Amino acid sequence: MKQVAGKLKLELAQFAELEAFSQFASDLDEATQKQLARGTRLREILKQPQNSPFSVAEQVALIYTGINGYLDDLEVSDVKKYSASLISYITTSKQSYIDIVGSTNQFTEEAETLLKEAISESKEIFAKNG
Repeated sequence: MKQVAGKLKLELAQFAELEAFSQFASDLDEATQKQLARGTRLREILKQPQNSPFSVAEQVALIYTGINGYLDDLEVSDVKKYSASLISYITTSKQSYIDIVGSTNQFTEEAETLLKEAISESKEIFAKNG
């Protein structure tokens, strides 16, 4: 978890600072707007369903997806739906990812490769089904 979420704390701190600053600014440059949008998406993926927390492997998958910009092209309102879709896809089609992360407690290169495949494939499915 530390390996993947290391940047998360920094990104969220920068986001909070920018968010506070942006309340007083009328025109923001594109980079600032993108950082604000990513921060909003990161907040969304950190929200877990009540009484059914995500496993460590699922949390790692969602944080990795957010930190590495795979959610940047989604509307904020679609982030929750896509997160559920990704978790469902990993559970059904990429069980080996969950096995690797769950058994070794490591985010190995193989796990990362499987996760990248899962993200790519699930985004295609999500785009078709909306």
